[in-house]
Amino acid sequence: MRVKFVLTMDDLLVENKTIDQLILDWESDMDQGEILELSHKWITSKNFLTQRMVGLLKVGESSLTIEPLEEEEKEQHDQF
Repeated sequence: MRVKFVLTMDDLLVENKTIDQLILDWESDMDQGEILELSHKWITSKNFLTQRMVGLLKVGESSLTIEPLEEEEKEQHDQF
């Protein structure tokens, strides 16, 4: 399944530099199980981002949005 991720982070400390807000978005192919596993880790791990991003020392607030893309593309294709 093709999905789009949008990661928004506020009040970051990266290599001792303060950043007000950073938004990253990317697309990836993942199956339903991988998406559920990632979502579970995101919700349950206090240091999910700082453990995975080199140089990231602190994050104030963050959110992760996961949107399926294949359904949208299929619907758009079906309209034509």
